[in-house]
Amino acid sequence: MVRTRFAPSPTGYLHIGGLRTALYAYLFAKKNGGKFILRIEDTDQTREKEGAVDVIIKALDKAGIRYDEGPIVGGDYGPYVQSERKQIYLDYAQKLLESGDAYCCFCTKERLADLHEHGATKYDKKCLHMSKSEVQERIARGEPYVIRQNIPEHGSSTYHDEVFGDVTVDFSDLEDNILIKSDGMPTYNFANVIDDHLMGITHCIRGVEYLMSTPKYNLLYDALGWERPVYIHLQPIMRDATHKLSKRDGDAGFEDFLNKGFLPQAIVNYIALLGWNPKNNREKLDMDELIELFSIDGLQKSSSIFDEVKMRWLNSLYIKELSPMDFHDMAMPYYEKLYAGRDIDYAYLSELLQSRVEILSDIKERAAFLDAFDGNAEKPFDFTLFVNKKWKTDEAMAKQMMDGCIAATKSDDISAALNSLAEANGLKKGQVLWIYRIALTGAAATPGGGEEMVKLFGKDEALRRLEKVKRALA
Repeated sequence: MVRTRFAPSPTGYLHIGGLRTALYAYLFAKKNGGKFILRIEDTDQTREKEGAVDVIIKALDKAGIRYDEGPIVGGDYGPYVQSERKQIYLDYAQKLLESGDAYCCFCTKERLADLHEHGATKYDKKCLHMSKSEVQERIARGEPYVIRQNIPEHGSSTYHDEVFGDVTVDFSDLEDNILIKSDGMPTYNFANVIDDHLMGITHCIRGVEYLMSTPKYNLLYDALGWERPVYIHLQPIMRDATHKLSKRDGDAGFEDFLNKGFLPQAIVNYIALLGWNPKNNREKLDMDELIELFSIDGLQKSSSIFDEVKMRWLNSLYIKELSPMDFHDMAMPYYEKLYAGRDIDYAYLSELLQSRVEILSDIKERAAFLDAFDGNAEKPFDFTLFVNKKWKTDEAMAKQMMDGCIAATKSDDISAALNSLAEANGLKKGQVLWIYRIALTGAAATPGGGEEMVKLFGKDEALRRLEKVKRALA
């Protein structure tokens, strides 16, 4: 059975690149009738942020990526948090010490720093040649030490990657990895191999940054007599041609985009296409369709540039397909934050906005007209600026037209009444409709015209507003 995993570090948020790795591992497992495992790699506890595991689990849930085994849900291969597996790693490290595939290293930080200062690019294997008796004596004295992997000094390693083909690395380019740190905790380089094997991971899907270090992992598989997994390395998501998408440069986390008003299914859809081609020219794909279409041969060797404008467009398609009730429910938190205590027909406002926003946070801009008219001010806004721009007429004419707008609002057919008003004054209907909307809202742009604004405010409020503008012109 196919078994894939996502193994994030709990550092505080789920990066878009990490989410895509999880998504591809999930899609591949589900496409092949397999299982998707979540494993928390918290061996570097100096970087761990409190509550980060919760953030990761909730983010995956919002994205619709359901793991079959992992923290909380459990499984047959737990525990699924590396800090809870410490003794397992120590036991396998001991086996590697006994076989000569690893050795104890007592070199201090000062010595290692001195090596680098004198031009060394990797550790010089000094402690490899220490006798067993000296090693035991130094351990007995309580000297701190690490356990290093013993990489061959000569030769090379070749392995096959499903995206990049055969990859060959000279052993001379590899450093003797630290497997167990001086505090007894494993490094990622060691723990990921042990856990992938013990958890039965068949396909290892991860970032391309591990492409050239994979031979180190293969040496561990071979030393322990284990079968290597299938490797699938992914190119990074880029901010531009030369920079990776990074939290330091702005929004790069899944939650960041949710907070900006993107829908989770749109984010997932978009990032699925960053590095993978479904080969059918379709761009809007739900999770079931992604599972059905996903294949390794669609993965790209080149990196992809993140285009937020494109993701906004895709998000707008999802918003338009929401039921009116679902959109209204999603919009309400924005209304409550922006217009708390205001007497607004939010349901009708949602009806006006749904086809006019790309992301939910666009609501603030699209509904800004609600704050353009100051109903408490003696002069609610500078109406003459709008009049002179569109009508190209004087204020006397504007006052006369306001009487007509008020009469039209009282009629049963506002559109017909406004059309008659335009004809009677030798104006185009578009001019009258434009200025009518401004008189009602104080804004040149609204989601819908004057009739929609009357429906939104109600006739009584609409008439109050028009009378207010009329008085301001007096």
